[in-house]
Amino acid sequence: MGKKQMNNKNIKNNKKKGKNKIWKKVLLIILLILLVAGGVFAYKVHQNGGGASGMLATVLNTKKDVGEFKALLLGISTDQDGVELTDTIIVASYNPNTQKATLLSIPRDTYTGKNTARATAYEKINALYGRKHRPDETLAAVNEITGLNIEYYVVVKTEALIKLVDVIGGVTFNVPIDMDYDDTSQDLHIHLKAGEQKLDGDKAEQLVRFRHNNPDKYGRMTSYPAEYGDNDIGRMRTQREFILQVVKQTAKPENIFKLGEILDVAKQYVITNIDFDVAKDYIPYAVEFNTENMLTETLPGTVPSLNKTNNVSIFVHDKQKTKTLVQELFFDRDLEESEEDTTSEETTSTTTSKSDISIEVLNGSGNSSDLQKVVNQLKGAGYKVTRTGSTNTTAKTTIINKKNVKETLLKNMKDVIGVGTIETSESSSSKIDVTIIIGKDY
Repeated sequence: MGKKQMNNKNIKNNKKKGKNKIWKKVLLIILLILLVAGGVFAYKVHQNGGGASGMLATVLNTKKDVGEFKALLLGISTDQDGVELTDTIIVASYNPNTQKATLLSIPRDTYTGKNTARATAYEKINALYGRKHRPDETLAAVNEITGLNIEYYVVVKTEALIKLVDVIGGVTFNVPIDMDYDDTSQDLHIHLKAGEQKLDGDKAEQLVRFRHNNPDKYGRMTSYPAEYGDNDIGRMRTQREFILQVVKQTAKPENIFKLGEILDVAKQYVITNIDFDVAKDYIPYAVEFNTENMLTETLPGTVPSLNKTNNVSIFVHDKQKTKTLVQELFFDRDLEESEEDTTSEETTSTTTSKSDISIEVLNGSGNSSDLQKVVNQLKGAGYKVTRTGSTNTTAKTTIINKKNVKETLLKNMKDVIGVGTIETSESSSSKIDVTIIIGKDY
């Protein structure tokens, strides 16, 4: 080999070595960047509590300080004529701070009119959505009945339940009784045997829509046993218990890989006014939720005889019992648990009862209607509002402790109105125990 050829070969080898060194440096830099980024990510996950919830909180960049979340769930089915029927009406709440949740079923025949003696089918609560396809009308009626100030609704079409159950591979459920019913007008055919079994989407729809069996040879129709809850009461109980199992089985770790399919189902068959920026803050908490912490109840009331209701079958809620039940489910439950957890820590607090607290509410949200909403929420939760007024517009809602009120009560006020920062500014001369300034975040 000539000297010139050897020089050329050496030059090529040197260039190749130079390129290899450059690539090694680039790879090293990339590796260092990944290590640093991974370290920062791991640190943030640790700061956010670690585990699956900490990872989700970091990925979604969620807020840590979130209050109780309430929404109205409407289950919609469609008959053969294309008429949409509201088969399921449930008030759902979730408190991420206590990991407690509640489902309150509203009977679909609940009367929303003013005069039961002149009742019409159009005044039943399940008819409100079908008339104009406006969930806000049903939401307003539920708020009127319960005294709650629910802001959000979720309309779930039957197809969503069918698809979701199929996506997660079916739901294991203990069917309470043999179910045998046919309604050709709705193309609805229900044939299920009692006992624990895995239900696919089609059988899940049959389960949650069942009320009673086909008439026997004597024309008698059997339903759920009285101790379970007859007809609509039984169906609502089954719906609530099935929802619990769907939540529980959807939350299994292996279903994290099916998240895309689950979201596709939601996009296609769910109508809601919940913004993703609101919902995402609850996701890290929800993955830690234990379905054993969920309470389920039905709106209390009676079914009057037809001769008193214009021959229309309606359900009339008991106002006093409803008020008491709502208080127990959505307010007292979390408050009592918080007090049990902190009795040893709070021995110096002087104001310990809701009725003992004098509350001042000042509106700084810029929206005049917010003042009455907050007052109604507080009164509905058992608090006493002794003074109201307006103040300069402010961004954040603030709950100011002026008279050594228990921390658990202040946190409960925050949960009641759904937002707020708690501050302490004690004043011995103040005639007010707590001042709440409503901000634009309300």
